Amino acid sequence: MAPTQDALYAEIDLELSWSERDLPERERTKHVHRLHPYLGKFIPQLVEALLGRYVPARGRVLDPFAGSGTTLVQSLESGRDAVGVDIAAFNCLLMEVKTRRYDLFALESELRDAVRRVEAFDGGWPGASGYAGEWYARRAAGELLAFRELIGEYEHRDVLRVVLARAARSARRTTHFDLDFPRAPQVEPYWCHKHKRICRPVERAEHFLRRYAIDTLDRIKEFSRVRARGREAEVLHGDARDVRYGGRFDAVLTSPPYPGLIDYHEQHRYAYELLSLEDRRSVELGAAAGGTSARALAEYVEGIAAVLERARKSLRARAPVVIVVHDRRELFPQILDRAGLRLEDRLRRHVNRRTGRRAGEFFEDVLIAR
Repeated sequence: MAPTQDALYAEIDLELSWSERDLPERERTKHVHRLHPYLGKFIPQLVEALLGRYVPARGRVLDPFAGSGTTLVQSLESGRDAVGVDIAAFNCLLMEVKTRRYDLFALESELRDAVRRVEAFDGGWPGASGYAGEWYARRAAGELLAFRELIGEYEHRDVLRVVLARAARSARRTTHFDLDFPRAPQVEPYWCHKHKRICRPVERAEHFLRRYAIDTLDRIKEFSRVRARGREAEVLHGDARDVRYGGRFDAVLTSPPYPGLIDYHEQHRYAYELLSLEDRRSVELGAAAGGTSARALAEYVEGIAAVLERARKSLRARAPVVIVVHDRRELFPQILDRAGLRLEDRLRRHVNRRTGRRAGEFFEDVLIAR
């Protein structure tokens, strides 16, 4: 017999679970957390709560699967230092932009100047080829490529690259309800499940570039007001199985990729194509393209265990390893054992699933190991 709702919620850590009313989207995506959409990240309020429980004030935190940088950003906001590692070049670019300190006057001047120049674009860009020619209308491709040509003229070029990537995501020829992983370009009008009407593919990118440039500036300004003084974050681009972390840490706080669920490189393919970023999907752990065969799961267990073992050796004595995971295949007892870690506690939380078209009850665990 299926458990009752009361029985399910009796096992939940309510301090780590929030309803949509308690925690609306604007709070879950506060300041720099919304610089660019990212599928499969944990919310900042969860990280904030776990930092408060398990990491000493002014401590140093390691996230070996840093993704979009939620652990790093919340560490800086809460007065802690952090190091984040990721195999994906775009993830590292995004984290660098989120955690860097800025001369806000100079940043605003450059962003507004770049937007002004794109607004003056006369549409005379030659027809694009390759990815840009396939996935963007001629005018949109021209505006994106023109903006890309400007980036090298500015000091804050990494911020402009993130703005370009976000605009490129929105300007693709795809349906409004399938922005995460579109299968093929949408070139004809279509019935939109999101807006409940006939919609047309996007023809321009200029308005996205303008909107996201200003939004990025506002979000960086907002974060600059709340980040703690004297705290720093370091971003390491590499394979967490062999990268040198440097120094000792007071905790590991991470959420590893779930096996066979998301292709983290593919979800940002437009960024890799337009920014010519190094694509290392062949060594991405748990990628959806790898599937969930017995062999794929064995490789996943081996890879995650190797990362956690390496992270464990960088910890101070008795420092915790805090892992947020949906372990429906019960792989983590084996992973922790291989990594030389002992499970001390397993907390359960309810996840408010509001990403894309997913729905229904969803739960995940917070594993505390040493």
